[in-house]
Amino acid sequence: MPDPFPMSVAEGTPAGDLGRRIAVRRTAVGLSRKEAADLAGVADSYLQYLEEVPGAAPGRSVLLRLAAALDTTVTDLAGGHSDRTPGSGRAGSDPTFAELTVQECRELLSTHGVGRIAVPTASGPVIVPVNYTVVDGAIVYRTAPGAMPSRAAGCQVTFEIDRIDDAFGEGWSVLALGRARTVTEEDDVRQLTEHVLSEPWAGGPREEWIRIDALSLTGRRITTRPGTFSAAGGTDGPSPADSAARNME
Repeated sequence: MPDPFPMSVAEGTPAGDLGRRIAVRRTAVGLSRKEAADLAGVADSYLQYLEEVPGAAPGRSVLLRLAAALDTTVTDLAGGHSDRTPGSGRAGSDPTFAELTVQECRELLSTHGVGRIAVPTASGPVIVPVNYTVVDGAIVYRTAPGAMPSRAAGCQVTFEIDRIDDAFGEGWSVLALGRARTVTEEDDVRQLTEHVLSEPWAGGPREEWIRIDALSLTGRRITTRPGTFSAAGGTDGPSPADSAARNME
């Protein structure tokens, strides 16, 4: 039977809301488009269509298989939990708590793009989110002079990232402790401006670069027994660990 979605769609940026969520989740779990399509039992050209064509509306069967392949739920792929604060789900079955190695912390830190920095103030630490990038092992972000994230310069700070999966009651976090400073050297500023991909979501003129050299990295991870969902995370499809989910028609 001929492919109803031939490779006539040029590679590009995901356009529709569903497509963006699929592409972001696929990237987060480290799957290529072909690998994700194979796991979901669809043609990679059809997955490309879903990611890149606004208004694409796959059937629930396809969404269930995609959710299983991407270790998530149909509700999350459809954006049903986009306004819900992560972490409200119940604990999963047989949770296991483990400390992360320094190398694991480095790897997780380098794959994220939004973190929280605790800035010391006279009335106590103030925690603010920033878009960041890891460059030569250091955490760097761009801010505006005088803004709260810029006040970290010259201070000992903590920086945290995490990922919470309500569907499975799983998650991890990484905490970096180090000293922050303003990047002032012209060559360093030019290099960061030219090569750092992360742009501040807040927009506006944000030309001050802050660098945090981590003195310590610690992390922890919670995993659960395969084949289970957190009750509050939704049960709109089989667990991705359930082999039956891979073969749904």
